[in-house]
Amino acid sequence: MIIATAVSIAAAQGLPTVHVTKDDVRITQSCLVVIPADTIIEDTNGNGVIQIAASNVEVTFAPGSQLRGSPRDRRPDEYKGYGIRIDGQSNVTIKGARISGFWSGLWATKANGLTLDTIDASDNRRAYLKSTPAAEDSDDWLFPHDNDQNQWLENYGAAMYVEDSNQITVRNSKVRHGQNALCLDRVNGSKIYDNNFSFNSGWGIALWRSSRNTISRNACDFCVRGYSHGVYNRGQDSAGILMFEQNCDNVVAENSATHGGDSFFGFGGKEALGEVGEHPPDWYKGRGNNNNLLIGNDFSYAPAHGIEMTFSFGNVFCDNRLVENAICGVWGGFSQNTLIARNQIEGNGEMAYGLERGGVNIDHGVDNRIVGNAFKANKCGVHLWGGQLGSFAERPWAKANNPQSKGNLVAGNQFVGDLLTFHLRGPGELVLGENSLENVTEEMSKETESLVRKGATAKLPEKPRYVAHGSTHPIGARPQLRGRQNIIMTEWGPWDHESPLVRMVQDTGDSVRYDLHNVSANVAMTIEGSDIVGESSQNQDARTFTLSSTKPGVHPYVLRVKDGDWQREIRGTLISATWDAAFFKWADATDPRNDLAAWRKLSQGRAAASGRVKQLAFKYGWGGPSEQNLSDSITAAKLGGDHFGMIAKAQLPLSAGTWEFTTLSDDGVRVVANGKPVIENWAWHGPTRDAGTLTLDKDQTVEIVVEHFEIDGYSVLELGVSRKPDTTP
Repeated sequence: MIIATAVSIAAAQGLPTVHVTKDDVRITQSCLVVIPADTIIEDTNGNGVIQIAASNVEVTFAPGSQLRGSPRDRRPDEYKGYGIRIDGQSNVTIKGARISGFWSGLWATKANGLTLDTIDASDNRRAYLKSTPAAEDSDDWLFPHDNDQNQWLENYGAAMYVEDSNQITVRNSKVRHGQNALCLDRVNGSKIYDNNFSFNSGWGIALWRSSRNTISRNACDFCVRGYSHGVYNRGQDSAGILMFEQNCDNVVAENSATHGGDSFFGFGGKEALGEVGEHPPDWYKGRGNNNNLLIGNDFSYAPAHGIEMTFSFGNVFCDNRLVENAICGVWGGFSQNTLIARNQIEGNGEMAYGLERGGVNIDHGVDNRIVGNAFKANKCGVHLWGGQLGSFAERPWAKANNPQSKGNLVAGNQFVGDLLTFHLRGPGELVLGENSLENVTEEMSKETESLVRKGATAKLPEKPRYVAHGSTHPIGARPQLRGRQNIIMTEWGPWDHESPLVRMVQDTGDSVRYDLHNVSANVAMTIEGSDIVGESSQNQDARTFTLSSTKPGVHPYVLRVKDGDWQREIRGTLISATWDAAFFKWADATDPRNDLAAWRKLSQGRAAASGRVKQLAFKYGWGGPSEQNLSDSITAAKLGGDHFGMIAKAQLPLSAGTWEFTTLSDDGVRVVANGKPVIENWAWHGPTRDAGTLTLDKDQTVEIVVEHFEIDGYSVLELGVSRKPDTTP
């Protein structure tokens, strides 16, 4: 009925109606697009299902029409092709389009004057995330540093990707449940406003070599990956707003970009630094993301930084809210002539790494001004440092711009309850004007090479003038989701707090508990698997469902959850075993990579702590075995988070066939079954997944030995065992 009404209106306006039911539909005039309900149209040749082949046209989608490129049961990382393709046509308007199930919903090239209005490009390509609540997986990191050959589009996809275009407009549009919402590649003089690009696993709005654009009043919240609250906060180069490689003179105003990997992530660029390309030495002078205005935004609750802007010049960060970012409110490494004024900088640095933490951190910055800000309860207020540049000193950018940590000014700020107000390291020079300090734990930590000159109170600069397009007010629109604890990751991205969610919250080896959110009382749960029982209950926050094994062994299961039209299938494995584990410290003389026998002997020494555990799944993080609540003796041993080892043994009944053993480890790991090596990665490494197989010709009880060593820093160990399907014809 809705489509029929739209067709009647189009006819009254003299617009032709284009019925899209197959691939390669060319549009050469303004029209109304009608797509029958539940139609799936795959882009079989990679040139777009709908191709806009003329300039000065307006294409409107009829209400209820959706351009869908993949079956509903296809994995989002297997989506292919492009929904709408525009190449070389100017002044095109697309209105009301609903595009999903593609690698990229819309791809426009050389499309000056393009207008995208009221587009919903949710549910397009996104990666399957390997990071778990226990530990991150390094494979999930994004790499935005290269895009001159369309690497963003080729490697990651995007809901909407626009390149080599000027004076475009994107407004009133929505992208959820994707990876990258809007990518702008060499797009200039454009307006991006009143859009909702939230709950995606990569970037909300990403700019590459794009200048003189206004990005205002958009919601780019929860564009995040690489986070598990209280366990790790990597961010993995996701961001609400991303700006890479020489983007200049942009206005970023009144946006909400909270809960992103970084809320705002800017990097001057590899070409700017001299890592790629060749230019005369003077070309590198002042190269970076320059003269951008970030004003009136909410850049809070990031796993990493509220604002990261590095190797850049003349930027202004004014009147922004920078609250409870895990590492820094502002990270401005090698930035010069930056004005940081009038910002609310509060509660930053809770999950920081080492000394990089707190309100404003700038490494080798020159002539930056930090004035008129309200600092409160940060791990450190202002942290500046300089020193040797190492091999970076030979880069063209370093030679041209002389980054020496000098000429910086801190004045007219208010510091309330910060643990440390000023931290200065290495050779450098700071002009310190009058600031207000109240209830700070420590005022100054300064190395002898750091010089401080007293200055008068700086005059608070006038608020910059700017134009913010749009009528929405996204800042503060989600007060119930404030705080990083509301970043809840699934294997496909962040939970939107509205859709039904089944989330594993506890795994003890022989049992696993799931919490179900936003489901009705009529939700149905069924189990497929042997020697497994299920129990349902209700708590204050969610419905829970617990699966438990009834006897020792390895028990695969399938849990199916159905609530009306929504359904979810979850596959897992219960491993019911008892592990005899010994934990111990080691030193350089007993490094397991050099003297394995001496290292193993430590597990039998008096200083070792032993106990029985139900599973090998240790979320060490930056701690060690004594923080895992395994036993009183292991806790009392105070083994620390570095240079510890573990040897664990168990007897596990396994049936005839091929079994796959998997580990997630940091650092070295070895798995031996019945005396045969199955997995060996006996070296220093970050969180790494390894796998190996064991084939049995009869049912038997297998002795499994797992050895693990940690050198320093972050650590994790997980062991999985599962039966491989029989592929014999």
